[in-house]
Amino acid sequence: MAKNRGSKLLGEFKKFALRGNVIDLAVGVIIGGAFQKIVTSVVNDLIMPLVGLMTGGVNFNDQFVILKLPEGVTADQAAVSLEAAKQLGATTFNYGAFITAVIDFLIMAFVIFFLVKGINKLSDLRKKPEEPLAPVVRICPFCRMEIADEALRCPHCTSSLEEEGDFDTEAEEVH
Repeated sequence: MAKNRGSKLLGEFKKFALRGNVIDLAVGVIIGGAFQKIVTSVVNDLIMPLVGLMTGGVNFNDQFVILKLPEGVTADQAAVSLEAAKQLGATTFNYGAFITAVIDFLIMAFVIFFLVKGINKLSDLRKKPEEPLAPVVRICPFCRMEIADEALRCPHCTSSLEEEGDFDTEAEEVH
């Protein structure tokens, strides 16, 4: 019985995994991961060195504050670099890595924004032009024939429709 349940579960999983949406999602996640590496490289290798030049040679990835030092370690020893502080066992607050991650996020958000904007523009070009709406009609309360919604008088029985109160006040001003 347990073997039958296992094969049924395996069959359900296979059906789920081979559906088009799951495969599309998997491809999107893989491409997104590769794209994230490109964006991270752009930030770390191109943007942050320029930011460092503008801020006097500061490397944001190495910016940190020492929160706690192990016994026997001086602040001068740990403050050399983030890597040195970690090797010495210091507890650090790595605000520079956070700033870099925020810049990564902003670049990704802008790229995705422009990508979605482009896709929406392409889909708008592919849409068929909307057909004009059919004229709005109503029924004459006297002869029960169809008349235009703006009509003040029925063209069939010539009854005045002003008494009914179901007329457009702007149409009355035009006449």
